[in-house]
Amino acid sequence: MCYKIKTMQWTQRNRSIKYVLIIIAICIAAFFLAFSNVLVKGLKEEASAKMTVWADAMSALNHADENTDLDFVLNVIKNNNTIPIIVLNKNGEIEQYRNLMIRAMTAEDSVAYLKERVKQMRQSGYTITSDASDSTAYMEILYEDSKILKQLVYFPYIQIAILLVFVLIIIVTLLSLKRAEQNRVWVGLTKETAHQLGTPISSLMAWNEVLKETYPDDQVIQEMDKDVKRLQLIADRFSKVGSAPELVETDVKDVIWHVVNYISKRFVKVNISCRLPATEVHALLCAPLFEWVVENLCKNAIDAMEGSGQIVITMHELTDKISIDVADSGKGIPKNRFNAVFAPGYTTKNRGWGLGLSLSKRIIEEYHHGSIYVKSSEPGKGTVFRIDLKK
Repeated sequence: MCYKIKTMQWTQRNRSIKYVLIIIAICIAAFFLAFSNVLVKGLKEEASAKMTVWADAMSALNHADENTDLDFVLNVIKNNNTIPIIVLNKNGEIEQYRNLMIRAMTAEDSVAYLKERVKQMRQSGYTITSDASDSTAYMEILYEDSKILKQLVYFPYIQIAILLVFVLIIIVTLLSLKRAEQNRVWVGLTKETAHQLGTPISSLMAWNEVLKETYPDDQVIQEMDKDVKRLQLIADRFSKVGSAPELVETDVKDVIWHVVNYISKRFVKVNISCRLPATEVHALLCAPLFEWVVENLCKNAIDAMEGSGQIVITMHELTDKISIDVADSGKGIPKNRFNAVFAPGYTTKNRGWGLGLSLSKRIIEEYHHGSIYVKSSEPGKGTVFRIDLKK
């Protein structure tokens, strides 16, 4: 119960941390966008002021006399190396242009390109007119944002994307480290359990042999022998967790029947029926571990049915895989919990560590390269777990 409470508290704390990190990420993104907008607005105002000075310089050049400082005027005009400009005369004809890269094969293509850019610049609203009173010196100066300014608009989004990728890498790394740590804990726990069980099991086997020699026909001793062998099998299962087990060509039906016979004798209020193919169905299995998975599914079904009900085990042999369904008549699982039931520590019981389905998933996916999942479930009617094995 303590473990379950601690697991729930850790889950809630972890969820709170995720929400805090999301809020911080949103605040950082909002700051980047706001700062970028202020910066771009300031640069646009600066560009507009420069263009006003440039227009004045052009006007001064058109009205130049002996008192005009031509060096200063020409210097102002030449210093604009970034802002694209097109200058039109009073007839709307293009007089000159600056900082435009024209990619055209002929002069006609160049003129067509410039006219198209004139339309685009008019739409943007960046227009300066000079000498409206003097038709001979009239100019219309069209300009647009420089290439750098355009790129700066997208810069915060690039920063946010890089930040998100960086955060994603950190999250994946932390999850991998956490998963590796959990794996080490589970492996250490199971191997230590197998080691601790080894000595008393060996002692029980020895004493059981003594009792069988003394009382060879005693039925109680024979049942004790079965239970001792069962303990030996459990220890063998635990010892195989964490190391790559040897997969042997095995009749899957035999393994399932072995589990059904064991469960049926110990839970008399549970009716277990099997719908299996008539012929043998072979697959590469580690029989003790696969038997453990089927047993876990059956015991979870019995818990869901509160000790009485019906379990139906169905096997489908397909071209490339074998599917095994374990259906019960229990209370069912909410749809939003289909994946959560396989998480370490998840349990709906007051007692229990919530490791059965987690270990089952690991045995099927990592050792047998198959899959296990909740195929369907309906509250109050039951649940169907499915195991898919490659042939």
